[in-house]
Amino acid sequence: MSVTENNVSEALREGAVIPAASRAERFTSYDVEAFEVPGGREENWRFTPMKRLRGLHDGSAVATGEITIDVEAADELKVETVGREDARLGEAGVPSDRIAAQAYSAFTKATVVTVPKETKASKPSVLRIHGPGEGQVAYGHLQVRAEAFAEAVIVLDHVGSGTYADNVEFVIGDSAKVTVVSVQDWADDAVHVSEQHLKLGRDATLKHIVITLGGDLVRVSPTATFADKGGDVEMLGLYFADAGQHQEHRLFVDHAVPNCKSNVMYKGALQGEGAHTVWIGDVLIRAAAEATDTYELNRNLVLTPGARADSVPNLEIETGEIEGAGHASATGRFDDEQLFYLQSRGIAEEAARRLVVRGFFHEILVKIDVPEVRERLEAAIEAELEAVGA
Repeated sequence: MSVTENNVSEALREGAVIPAASRAERFTSYDVEAFEVPGGREENWRFTPMKRLRGLHDGSAVATGEITIDVEAADELKVETVGREDARLGEAGVPSDRIAAQAYSAFTKATVVTVPKETKASKPSVLRIHGPGEGQVAYGHLQVRAEAFAEAVIVLDHVGSGTYADNVEFVIGDSAKVTVVSVQDWADDAVHVSEQHLKLGRDATLKHIVITLGGDLVRVSPTATFADKGGDVEMLGLYFADAGQHQEHRLFVDHAVPNCKSNVMYKGALQGEGAHTVWIGDVLIRAAAEATDTYELNRNLVLTPGARADSVPNLEIETGEIEGAGHASATGRFDDEQLFYLQSRGIAEEAARRLVVRGFFHEILVKIDVPEVRERLEAAIEAELEAVGA
């Protein structure tokens, strides 16, 4: 089921290369040269506007600057700056495309955040990542480690300008419980390509939330893997694309051990000429992953003409001994019946449209248990609706 007839016919129409039959065959490497330079016809790149990557994909983007990180961490957490030789780096996963491999080979120092064993953080910790600046290029690496039975909320807030590629690791220890919010609120000129590696230990719980609002081109690729039984990952996403923006989210959940759960829910809105969002959701249930319970959902709301949303859910199952598995995807404009109902109750059309959009995003917003982040997103959504006059 990983490559449906519709997927194949669409790929052929676009001139794309048909992918391998199984996501289990996905190639990974730390070596940049192990990957061919992508041309945009490959399945992994066919939706991405390659010219707007500014050379991140072909080796021509040489680092000319650095990011800066402002840390507001709970007292219980340990924050370190380490060199490439630190043995912990790379534990959560290996790069799966050329840009991620380039980022791994090019960073000079990494930030490691550790939540000690059996520790519950007293407050959410915020790492504000500032881009290298307009016209500058930087590569980075960040790792969040939650040791056994630890609990914490971590916010990664990406702001500023420039071109930036990185790998982000989340190593969640046995029975740890972690919430991560990754906010991409870049300036209009920014390009950000990020591969995020999620590794869950036995009975670990991770809520991973991706929020994408700003930037010229943003491509975030989270991959979740399970090191032992009982892992539970919830992957949530909210994105809002304006005219000319390209926002791409590529998820892969690899169920390779028994008795694990995953739930994916991403929602996006688009407005303005040339606004483009891409959501790819791949879930693989390997033969050994009995009693897996998984579901993935993507919804897109197109607010104006000239915007385009691509959504491709894929589910591959190698065993019949599962608890449940499914996926759903839908893209549409305002529901005229909803608008009619609200207007028939005396609500003006403009206010009715706002209510529909708020209701669309509400299911995600209520799951963000960091009040400051939730309020900021609600304000950002209001600002977007002001811009389009909804």
